[in-house]
Amino acid sequence: MSEPIKHECGIAFIRLLKPLEYYLGKYGTSLYGLNKLQLLMEKQHNRGQDGAGVACIKLGLLPGKKYINRVRSNATTSIKDVFDQIFAPFRQLREDHPHRLNDVQWLKENIDFTGEIFLGHLRYGTYGKNSIQNLHPFLRENNWKTRNLVLAGNFNLTNVDELFKTLVDLGQYPVETSDTVTVLERIGHFVDEENERLFKAFRAKGYSKKEITDFIITHFDLKSVLTRAASKWDGGYVMAGIIGHGDAFIMRDPAGIRPAYFYADDEVVIATSERPVIQTTLNVKAHQIDEIPPAHFLQVKSNGEWSLQQFAEPIRTASCSFERIYFSRGTDQEIYHERKQLGKMLLPSILKAIDYDLENTVFSYIPNTAAVAFQGLMEALAEFCDEKRKEKLLALDYTPTKNEIDEIFNIKPRFERIAVKDIKIRTFIAEDEQRDDLVAHVYDVTYGAIRAGIDNLVVLDDSIVRGTTLRKSIIRILDRLEPKHIIVASSAPQIRYPDCYGIDMAKLSDFIAFKAAIELLKETNQAHIINQVYRMAKAQENLPREQIQNPVKKIYEPFSDEEISNKISQLVKNHQVKSRVSVIFQTVDHLHQAIPHHSGDWYFTGNYPTPGGNKVVNKSFINFIEGKNERGY
Repeated sequence: MSEPIKHECGIAFIRLLKPLEYYLGKYGTSLYGLNKLQLLMEKQHNRGQDGAGVACIKLGLLPGKKYINRVRSNATTSIKDVFDQIFAPFRQLREDHPHRLNDVQWLKENIDFTGEIFLGHLRYGTYGKNSIQNLHPFLRENNWKTRNLVLAGNFNLTNVDELFKTLVDLGQYPVETSDTVTVLERIGHFVDEENERLFKAFRAKGYSKKEITDFIITHFDLKSVLTRAASKWDGGYVMAGIIGHGDAFIMRDPAGIRPAYFYADDEVVIATSERPVIQTTLNVKAHQIDEIPPAHFLQVKSNGEWSLQQFAEPIRTASCSFERIYFSRGTDQEIYHERKQLGKMLLPSILKAIDYDLENTVFSYIPNTAAVAFQGLMEALAEFCDEKRKEKLLALDYTPTKNEIDEIFNIKPRFERIAVKDIKIRTFIAEDEQRDDLVAHVYDVTYGAIRAGIDNLVVLDDSIVRGTTLRKSIIRILDRLEPKHIIVASSAPQIRYPDCYGIDMAKLSDFIAFKAAIELLKETNQAHIINQVYRMAKAQENLPREQIQNPVKKIYEPFSDEEISNKISQLVKNHQVKSRVSVIFQTVDHLHQAIPHHSGDWYFTGNYPTPGGNKVVNKSFINFIEGKNERGY
């Protein structure tokens, strides 16, 4: 994506199933879990550019020993900073008392993070300041082991206000209204209730308080806790948590919006946001790794037994397609294939845009996430050229000369590395013109690769959201090469609707497709539709979210995809640009063909998988009309 957007967080969970002495004997270190956790987090660094955190639970320690550890960092290199802090005591031991590194019991009792259960988190915040206080994992502490809760996740809930009110109605006084705190306290409430239920039951049987603690550990009903806690959640989420006594969970929303994968053998249980990181870290095959089903959670009990449990009724599966287009690592075998398909499916539209003039067209892409889609496009172009060569050869009724054969075989696409992200510029210059001039130089171009006034230039991007970087930077710098026609092709469809499940795209007014549709309505004397949609949105403002519909679809209905694309082309063309400019997009139908098993397409269609989505899009439209620069949730 040429313009950065903030998006999902990442999780990494490890439960060691053997005593630490086992890993010391087999792998030469009792820090096996920590080492693997660091790899899992580093391999997912794309999901956490605002900060990182790690929590650890130690099993089997006597009262008086610290068994919960946590460290968080919002440093520029947050993962490195977190693990520098974690490993510092071990490095010191290696220098001063190296024999202690082989004394597992001493390490557990004296050195933080020498434990069996680890939960790592990478934050890429959708909302809230980049501060230590906003970083996961979160802790809810208590003197009772079974009342402690460690929580981290990749989630956004659309109904935080409603959930906050339920906490207040329960008699709580939450210190914040954020979804993280709300979720933490809601789960915590039912953790407390489960403790109280079991305490009363075993107390009635005459057991001592100390005995009851052990009974609570063995009888703790995690499924009941999570089922009740999640009963009113609306949003996309993967929640990962650990109860102080060692029960752990990774739960996925009923629509499967956010991704979660796990692997288990006789040594470890591992869960992450992305599959390839497990493959790389443990050197296992893709088929050995499972996806947590929607409405289920992976449960790992304090004794190490694991299972998949259902906590809610699944709804229409709508796994996020943006994960596949842009966010997730392209090294996943399925995602790699899907991105190539997205590129291939753009070929007909691109050929039409260049009037099938391959001889005078140069193809390139905007680094780096569009590289795989571009490879797919080039493969499709190669196949197209093969067919053209065959047609020309078969049409000959004589033996061609060498020059004629050379001419036929010279039908091939021209690829050049044109746009290169050169530098990252930060400026506090107040004047917009000066700031824009600096932004325009974020990308550089390869001079001499284009024949001025002759060649078309096709540049593939994975998606176009706001169009700001296109207008202020990319197209301006490409225009310096003086191509006849600049075609920017997006492997994703037009982004028309706000996201509320994890991506920082909450304002309709930011989207270039929305701006284009509004302009078209005004130009075609259909501005009354804007007022009509506003009235419909306002009329639903106080309805239960289950009854709310999405009237914003009417903004786009009068126009074809091509008409909106043409208007976008006008909007992203700076007045200084001399070349002709066209922007083309993937179709929704082709998106579904390329990514058949991840149907979460609400960004493009407005078909939200939960009722909260319709509430958010209405609020976002109301904010646009009323001139409020606010989020839709």
